[in-house]
Amino acid sequence: MANKGLVYDGCNFFRQRLVLSLLSGKKITIRNIRSKDDNPGLRDFEASLIRLMDKITNGTRIEINQTGTVLFFQPGLLYGGSVEHECNSQRSVGFYLEALLMLAPFMKNPLRAVLKGVTNDQMDPSVDTLKATSIPLMKKFGLDGEGLELKIVKRGMPPGGGGEVLFSCPVRRTIRPVQLTDPGKIKRIRGTAYSVRVSPQMANRIVDSARSVLNKFIPDIYIYTDHMKGANAGKSPGFGLSLVAETTQGAFLGAELVSSPQGQGDVVLPEDLGRNCAKLLLEEVYRGGCVDSANQSLSLLYMTLGQQDVSKTLLGPLSPYT
Repeated sequence: MANKGLVYDGCNFFRQRLVLSLLSGKKITIRNIRSKDDNPGLRDFEASLIRLMDKITNGTRIEINQTGTVLFFQPGLLYGGSVEHECNSQRSVGFYLEALLMLAPFMKNPLRAVLKGVTNDQMDPSVDTLKATSIPLMKKFGLDGEGLELKIVKRGMPPGGGGEVLFSCPVRRTIRPVQLTDPGKIKRIRGTAYSVRVSPQMANRIVDSARSVLNKFIPDIYIYTDHMKGANAGKSPGFGLSLVAETTQGAFLGAELVSSPQGQGDVVLPEDLGRNCAKLLLEEVYRGGCVDSANQSLSLLYMTLGQQDVSKTLLGPLSPYT
């Protein structure tokens, strides 16, 4: 531990620090992780993320002290290949997936990851939204081809989880510079209303209420209903809506809402959820930009890692995360 590399304090930006350490090959030490907390040290979902990073790399060295308040991380080679990971259910698969989206193009071998856990929750971007907005964004940066896929095999709502997601991504040595300066006008809205372990009618009620708001603005709206049954429905009941507006210039802006986990929080009516999600989408459109707030950080990272040519992207107001 003589050379600790870059030293950080606290648990903020934990995921970005690991991702950037892997991309830059610099070792890092994070100290005082919740050291003043009643329950100090790394949380289970953070430990789960570290294990995932270990699986996709070769030769990564990780040291954690006994209380879990100090982490030493020496990045290995981004190896890729086939991995399967049981994500901790405190955070949804989206939390782990966002890190993989940042790393996948730069691996030695094409990545094929099967992630299990919660697919839709109220904290992280859902797999639906990542599929509808992040994947088209990756294609703009030249990460296309048959290998790029994000597929929801099973849904899992909190707290039980039980979902399963497949993500595969080809390897690219270079990233194409982009010029995304004109967002264009909204030409169509697509979405998915999903319900698991509740009446299939819930999804229809969400669609009707979302349309009641959006129909005033644009005729071309299609919201799929997705009702998974049996083993594919995970372990907990729930419903939600993911909406995406596509512009004439090929920008994708997303918004989503999910019902409260079983036995927690306020009861959410499907009508309110549909209406509020439609308003969130209009808010995202109002903010402007060629990339929605959930994908700002991904596009900025790709721009940084691209070739020496200048990339330009127009963003709306920056999200706190960005």
